[in-house]
Amino acid sequence: METGQQVAAREAVAMASDLIAFDTSNHGDPHAPGTERPAAEYVAGRLADVGYDVTYLESGAPGRGNVVARLAGADPSRGALLLHGHLDVVPAQAADWTVHPFSGEVRDGYVWGRGAVDMKGAVAITLAVARRLRREGVVPPRDLIFAYVADEEAGGWYGARWLVDNRPDLFEGATEAIGEVGGFSVTLGSTATGEDVRAYLVQTAEKGSLWLRLTARGRGGHGSMLHDDNPIATLAAAVARLDAHRFPLVLTDPVRALLTGIADLTGVPFDEADPQAAVDRLGPLARLVGAVLRDTANVTLFDAGYRSNVVPATARATVDGRFLPGREEAFGRELVEVLGRRVRAEWDTLPPVRTSFDGALVAAIRAAVEAEDPGARVLPYLLAAGTDAKSFQRLGIRHFGFTPLRLPPELDFSALFHGVDERVPVAALEFGTRVLDRLLRTC
Repeated sequence: METGQQVAAREAVAMASDLIAFDTSNHGDPHAPGTERPAAEYVAGRLADVGYDVTYLESGAPGRGNVVARLAGADPSRGALLLHGHLDVVPAQAADWTVHPFSGEVRDGYVWGRGAVDMKGAVAITLAVARRLRREGVVPPRDLIFAYVADEEAGGWYGARWLVDNRPDLFEGATEAIGEVGGFSVTLGSTATGEDVRAYLVQTAEKGSLWLRLTARGRGGHGSMLHDDNPIATLAAAVARLDAHRFPLVLTDPVRALLTGIADLTGVPFDEADPQAAVDRLGPLARLVGAVLRDTANVTLFDAGYRSNVVPATARATVDGRFLPGREEAFGRELVEVLGRRVRAEWDTLPPVRTSFDGALVAAIRAAVEAEDPGARVLPYLLAAGTDAKSFQRLGIRHFGFTPLRLPPELDFSALFHGVDERVPVAALEFGTRVLDRLLRTC
């Protein structure tokens, strides 16, 4: 007969596969119908099956399904813990994949498909643990709020942001939150006896987001004539300057703590005067950490022209900007200076997120990880991307990114986010259910 732990682990794998099979692609069009409703209804059904009182609501647009449920804790005077995950995913082109991105196929020890990593696998872990706690009649130390939301991949305006603005009562009493992106293991080498040296990275901060809309205007005309005011050339030159520009290196507290912790584990000294050298030694992890040493700005869209023999009067581009905590004003000034006066720049921003790596919840995270992986180390880090923490922090909620996954050393995990052949190890999902179950019973 299966134990409660075995049931939860099996359910996490099965529900990850089921959730991936819902095509909840978010194309970023605020006027298009939402795709999240079927997945949200599935989640609501799994919670209701075991006795949760479930709130299902659509956040300001058809199909934008959201689900919230609460499990009462032993001490209502303590702040509640929010566990949140998003149901939407970025689009995927099936022709590029080894398996169909919306198959949820289980193959070679992995669950495959869009959202396996970002973040339907994580949703399945929290859902499996929520179901186990309810089935077994567990009363956790504090209230637990489970939220599964829409639209994170486009900023959360029809998901977490809408819920915070319109239904803050659903999160009443919440003081801390666990969401993406963190809790995954990184292998930093091996000991003299051949054992892997592992650390689990917990997100304590994330960059702010800035979406920059650029416009250049000039004099349109026939493509055969002389043109000294071509808006395409003007904008292309500005974008090229921005691409070549390097923003100043800033060593933030979570990055310093991460690199110091890695140095302690590996025995390779970390020189604060040259953090780039420490990052360069991290192998695939360098992609993740290198992006948080400085602000970044990458052109993602370029739109100009309508015929091969016509110089247009307008050219437009979009830039994805990410800035470190405390750098928003300086980042904006630097962007304008690099782009120059001939390009008009407008932007929207979402703020950075940061908290300290201390307190009872951090201690409980450490204990839960170490119980399942003795000798492992838990370290903080700063995320280059953005999450729904940007919305939930508006309620005064302290945020940590923590989905516990023990990963094989050879897996380039960071490359799977929004990548082709996105997949998550079955064993990692099973590990995650064990760690999260321990955490929620003790935090």
